[in-house]
Amino acid sequence: MTETTSWPAQLPRDGLSQVRGTTEVPLSDATVHRLLVATVARFPDRPAAVFREQGIRWTWARFLAEVDALASGLHALGLRRGDRLGIWSPNRAEWLVTQFATARVGIVLVNINPAYRLAELEYALNSAGCRAIVSAERLKTSKYLEMLQTLAPELAHCAPGALKAARLPALEFVIRMGDAKTPGMLNYGGVVERGRAALDVAMLDAIEAGLSCHDPINIQFTSGTTGNPKGATLTHHNVVNNARFIAMAMRFSEADSLCIPVPLYHCFGMVLAVLACVATGAAMVFPGESFDPTATLAAVSEERCTALHGVPTMFIAELEHPDFAKYDLSTLRTGIMAGSPCPIETMKRVVAEMHMSEVTIAYGMTETSPVSFQSSADDPLERRVTTVGRIQPHLEVKIVDAEGRTVPVGEKGELCTRGYSVMQGYWGDEKRTAEAVQDGWMHTGDLATIDEQGYCNIVGRVKDMLIRGGENVYPREVEEFLFRHPKVQSVQVFGVPDPKYGEEVAAWIVLKPGTECTAEEIRDFCRDQIAHYKVPRHIRFVTELPMTITGKVQKFVMRERMIEELGLAVAKTA
Repeated sequence: MTETTSWPAQLPRDGLSQVRGTTEVPLSDATVHRLLVATVARFPDRPAAVFREQGIRWTWARFLAEVDALASGLHALGLRRGDRLGIWSPNRAEWLVTQFATARVGIVLVNINPAYRLAELEYALNSAGCRAIVSAERLKTSKYLEMLQTLAPELAHCAPGALKAARLPALEFVIRMGDAKTPGMLNYGGVVERGRAALDVAMLDAIEAGLSCHDPINIQFTSGTTGNPKGATLTHHNVVNNARFIAMAMRFSEADSLCIPVPLYHCFGMVLAVLACVATGAAMVFPGESFDPTATLAAVSEERCTALHGVPTMFIAELEHPDFAKYDLSTLRTGIMAGSPCPIETMKRVVAEMHMSEVTIAYGMTETSPVSFQSSADDPLERRVTTVGRIQPHLEVKIVDAEGRTVPVGEKGELCTRGYSVMQGYWGDEKRTAEAVQDGWMHTGDLATIDEQGYCNIVGRVKDMLIRGGENVYPREVEEFLFRHPKVQSVQVFGVPDPKYGEEVAAWIVLKPGTECTAEEIRDFCRDQIAHYKVPRHIRFVTELPMTITGKVQKFVMRERMIEELGLAVAKTA
């Protein structure tokens, strides 16, 4: 992995900002399914998954039975190793089963953000070449089936499983959740029952035996600075090992139960939560389809959870809940706060008021499966609330300057990661893969420092990106969408501090001569086309944009002016 083996694990190398993790615990060659089977064998009758909103409680043995039934059903439809299947749903039992059923037979799961709208959905399905999609009916104002019918009106007249859509040429199977019948669509329950009736475990085992831990198993879309999302392609090896080491840092065991309000479509839900539980036998408790502070606090209290995950926004909402004091959180011990910079004061309150004495912060990115730094229960509290911890096992990180030279300890530069966790690449995009991964090093675009003890601090971003409530928003993508508006001449999108979401989206717009426009008109243009978290909250119409003498737009000037105008405070974070 590295040129030298002489410097101590987790500590900087020769005064430079380069660290590597321990290798005491070997990497696993297990596939996702083998990881599950090993846990089922150890704890068949222990609780595995609780979906409170759906009234579902499964043991590990029952969960495996559901996985096998769906895997059998998907195989019966004709889906095979390497085919792509999209999953578009909030946190439901069907999502969890689909994650493991696809892995069972080598189908590549394509995570589709529940907040996606028409343009984003169409791009994701086509760029990954999805043959099938498993979809919920709706979530709040997002009517998933209606959007699919808009993109594929051919559904109204085709037989279920025989879709031939002009705008979605690869898509054949639309599998809808729920019992209602929809023209052209299969029902999830029907696929499961068909699979259960034809279940041949020996056949499924034979398929799984032919899979490699280095096969791609998951595509997760990350927004792109070029305007289109990129499909980070992850293998079994990537996510299984990352989950194992995450669980170790939290001291997870079968005695733990994790409350999971974070979304499954994101690495936070899928790897840091689900796979970390599967790696150890800890129970998974899902409070509801999407985050609600009341449901989350009730789940922790009533299910006696020992761990809780969340982005800072979620923890803040829980701490500020008017009935916070009435919930018994005394069973909590650990969990992860991640997804966006973690306010130091919030971390301290989580430890003191939520009993999470061993709470950890994790840092990473989808392209690194995702975690590369994590604080541990052994770290002093001050380190845990002011840094993102130290490097994970079997990984290596360096901080480099603009010329690619490793900077001295304590100096700021771009964080680069290499090791088992680095993605296979961006699906079908060799050019952008080569730009991101050079000589095995994933260039994260994050600015960071590493201190003399190997603790990392994220201090900014090289790439033009903001994080709103745990969701990455690339201004370029939003700008390119807004340029489609007939009245927009030029636009710049940037982030400003927000006490609830960490950052909010702001836009400065120069209109075409002779036109008039309102902020609400811009937001209406975005509605149902791009995800709600990308829609600018703060919109200003200006006659010109601040520029350098060489004509480069100065976003920092816009940000500073908006902070002053709105009276915002910049929170101190790790």
